[in-house]
Amino acid sequence: MKKYLPFILLGVGLVVLITVILLVVKKNKDAAPLEQEDVSITLSLNERPLTSLTPSADGHWLKLVVSKLLSSAVSMDYELLYQLPDGRTQGVPGTIKLTGQDKIERDLLMGSESSGKFRYDEGVKEGTLTLRFRNANGKLITKLSTKFALLSKTKELKSIDEKLSYMLPSVNSKDFFVVMETFGVPKEVPAELASGPFGIFTSSKLGVSGTVSLEGTNIYLSTGSSWTKLESGKSSSVGIFIGTN
Repeated sequence: MKKYLPFILLGVGLVVLITVILLVVKKNKDAAPLEQEDVSITLSLNERPLTSLTPSADGHWLKLVVSKLLSSAVSMDYELLYQLPDGRTQGVPGTIKLTGQDKIERDLLMGSESSGKFRYDEGVKEGTLTLRFRNANGKLITKLSTKFALLSKTKELKSIDEKLSYMLPSVNSKDFFVVMETFGVPKEVPAELASGPFGIFTSSKLGVSGTVSLEGTNIYLSTGSSWTKLESGKSSSVGIFIGTN
């Protein structure tokens, strides 16, 4: 009997191990996901927060600005994901309390910092920005997400989905640009929306003229308090653009 004891113990051990594995698999299968992506409300264009990412002069930082915040939201989670040339994905997450605030600003580093020393991620060309708004109970109210392009040393500024194109007079070799959807608009649109809103944000301190291509009969540029209709798509500066029918 003793010579069979090791085999008996091994068999019992295997049965226990298999039972544990099956229980864990079942538990994981039945468990609800950690992040419930179901939102409680769907926002109209005019209700959505206005959002921008503006690159720094060296292209290593993106300034996140979110205005027209949801009145029902108590907190906002933001997540900036971007791809490196070697295929790796890096992230910059954060949570902000919204109580008493009408605009949020954060400088997001594409890299890392330790003891005052910075390491920058070079060669970033695109990424994704996601905002999640939550109520006082932490329940997800709504989620907004957009892809962005980070461009430099180019003549054409184009959105990731290629729906917007902004042609510069010549190759811009010194400034950085971000092309993205802005979710919301600064002011109610003047006609039925055909495309957009798209934003082009730059590190340049000067106006950057160009020609916009965007789906729609008419193309408008936001001046903050109003919309300016562009003739033949020609614009004196970058900013927030829409196409209308």
